[in-house]
Amino acid sequence: MSRPQTARSGARELTIRSVVLGGLITLVFTAANVYLGLKVGITFATAIPAAVISMSILRYFKNHSIVENNIVQTIASAAGTLSAIIFVLPGLIMIGWWTGFPYWTTVAVCAIGGILGVMYSIPLRRALVTGSDLPYPEGVAAAEVLKVGEAAADDETDPDSQGIDQNRGGMRAIVVGSIAAAVFSLLGSLKVLSSSVSTAFRVGSGSTMMGASLSLALIGVGHLVGVAVGIAMLVGMVISFFVMLPIRTWGSTPATGELADFVDGVFSDEVRMIGAGAIAIAAIWTLATVIGPILKGIIAAMASAKARRSGATVDVMERDIPIQYVGLTVLISMIPIGWLLWDFASNSAISDSAAGVVGVSVVFVLLIGLVVAAVCGYMAGLIGSSNSPISGVGILVVLFAALLIKLTHGGAEDAGQTDALIAYTLFTAAVVFGVATISNDNLQDLKTGQLVGATPWKQQVALIIGVLFGAAIIPPILDLMQNAFGFQGAPGATDQALAAPQAGLLSALSEGVFGGDLNWALVGIGALVGVVVIIVDEVLKRTSRFSLPPLAVGMGMYLPMALTLIIPVGAFIGRYYNKWADRDAVDSERKKRLGVLLATGLIVGESLYGVVFAGIVAATGDDEPLAVIGDQLGDWGQLIGIAVFALFIGAVYRYTQRRSERDFAQMTRSR
Repeated sequence: MSRPQTARSGARELTIRSVVLGGLITLVFTAANVYLGLKVGITFATAIPAAVISMSILRYFKNHSIVENNIVQTIASAAGTLSAIIFVLPGLIMIGWWTGFPYWTTVAVCAIGGILGVMYSIPLRRALVTGSDLPYPEGVAAAEVLKVGEAAADDETDPDSQGIDQNRGGMRAIVVGSIAAAVFSLLGSLKVLSSSVSTAFRVGSGSTMMGASLSLALIGVGHLVGVAVGIAMLVGMVISFFVMLPIRTWGSTPATGELADFVDGVFSDEVRMIGAGAIAIAAIWTLATVIGPILKGIIAAMASAKARRSGATVDVMERDIPIQYVGLTVLISMIPIGWLLWDFASNSAISDSAAGVVGVSVVFVLLIGLVVAAVCGYMAGLIGSSNSPISGVGILVVLFAALLIKLTHGGAEDAGQTDALIAYTLFTAAVVFGVATISNDNLQDLKTGQLVGATPWKQQVALIIGVLFGAAIIPPILDLMQNAFGFQGAPGATDQALAAPQAGLLSALSEGVFGGDLNWALVGIGALVGVVVIIVDEVLKRTSRFSLPPLAVGMGMYLPMALTLIIPVGAFIGRYYNKWADRDAVDSERKKRLGVLLATGLIVGESLYGVVFAGIVAATGDDEPLAVIGDQLGDWGQLIGIAVFALFIGAVYRYTQRRSERDFAQMTRSR
């Protein structure tokens, strides 16, 4: 991976213009993420497109720097990621508890949860970023974008800059990848080809399905995360789709015309719960393995703070927000959290037990928040923020919160108390989910900062600013979506209601716990699978050079095959490209870096296109505003999509190989 780059001496970093620009970018990206998340259940990482936009604008200002651009992307990234709170809050509408989103209450939930996420990620930075070899694919990609942009800016003003040789072709690789990904996405929106393929079929007396999202961004993510994670995800996919799904559908497979919907329903309602169990046990194991480095990180942070107070000079890249301020902020945050929970509970049918329930909930937020921060940070480092199954973490949070609240309150006496307990559980989980969403992104941003030579405490302040921007923007966007479309399953929902799939699932889980009809056996099966995978991984690591990351296997079990299948494909393509680069002993590292930049471009192009397309959808109210053909192509559309997808992948990688060889020849002649 890339080595840290030292920022120019005296470079401007946390500036007013970086805060303003980050806030403006936040408006666009947060709105797009909220809409897409409610519509199809996915959000996209905003760090890379924010970095591209920032470089494009700040290059016209004097004294701009790579670390200032990093602050812009940090603010926009934190705010955009906080929009994942939509995976919980709409559940309160769906169960009929809220009819809208109270502005200040929603702001407080987002802001306090997000700030807690920032605080928890500070000691984790030393354990999971500077002290680990996790790939952090999007953090590395964002750093590469910023470095190439900085080198290009240097070359414009200094013809003799060494950046010409070191970064030759780098920006070109990003641009080529970006254009290819955006053009392919556009072809999918025009419906001249299918951007996804899927089929369901019988397996004996059972059934299963196969599918893939033809996404060049996922190819880029696979290239960055590597083969080990890719293989682990394939293993998880095989367990879910070729073992668990046929078993769960055995003897109950319907007619062919209804097969696809049936199989998809079984996967969503049953097999994903098995995957959630595997993620749960893998998350617990992961925490056990990183607790030592976390404690070391806290001790190192305390030592750094003590050294600074004594007047000693501490390297700029080791200066976090002092750990005593972090601890104080966490403790003070419990006061408004307790007030929010008390206000919610005391005005409901569980007011008689409000004191006990709120007390337990505050402790739950304090302790589970740290656990969630560590697990989400690790998952983001392993596979990237965009593909980290944060909704799987949400499942575990809701389950644990519901069980704890049920144990504290006791059984519900009537339907009114049951509804109040369900709503209170979702509200409590929303605060912890704010911690999860920010931790899922913060360490990715801090990895970017490490690679470009940023000052950690300034970046951490920028993260807090981003959280506040996002918290202010999300509630009115949620209200707009509720008033314009509504949510499926909510009272009075229409045919055009937004699916909000994660919120629906979490609401159903909470109802299952308090209603007593949750299938714990499925979660237990997943936990057993997770234990077996952990044992296999430990054996492999001790007896060979291979590994089987348990969390990655759990992700492969939990995520739809549309995502799972393409990431390993990208990992193997990246492996092939790197082997090709290794044939050149002299120039292999530069060629590998160009491959990383190409993968970065694939992510950038699709992300930027996603923002534009989301705006078009929101403006027109049409799910397919650019479609010129529709679905008339049928199976031919899928075949064309696969062929063109393969052609695009081959073309961009072959182009990068040829350009890298040509650039090396030119550099050799110039010397």
